[in-house]
Amino acid sequence: MFNFSGKRPTNLGVKDGKLAPCPGSPNCVNTQSQDPKSKIAPLPPVAIADLRKVIESMERTTIIEQTDNYLYAEFKSKLMGFVDDVEFYFDPNENVIHVRSASRLGQSDLGVNRKRVEEIRAKLQAK
Repeated sequence: MFNFSGKRPTNLGVKDGKLAPCPGSPNCVNTQSQDPKSKIAPLPPVAIADLRKVIESMERTTIIEQTDNYLYAEFKSKLMGFVDDVEFYFDPNENVIHVRSASRLGQSDLGVNRKRVEEIRAKLQAK
């Protein structure tokens, strides 16, 4: 019905072992954040291919990029077409998957990004 997708960010990806920081708005979570409002626990180590299967099982999801240790997907909201950019980085030094999930537009996401990461965590633990 509506399409509030916005433009794909240009600052995504892994740089020096880090995902992009959250912008300071309450519509982003990041496992590498030092800010308690946006901090979320990393995901357990799994193969990126297994993570991709979980992501693809979720509605309105598009995989944009995948490498051996990185996955970037877009999640689109059902009603208004808002897009969230979600990145996963397997950090071999820490043996975890770091996540950054951020809304492209707006200020608040009503907790959607945090809920999505926790849903992915639950699906991975159920495997």
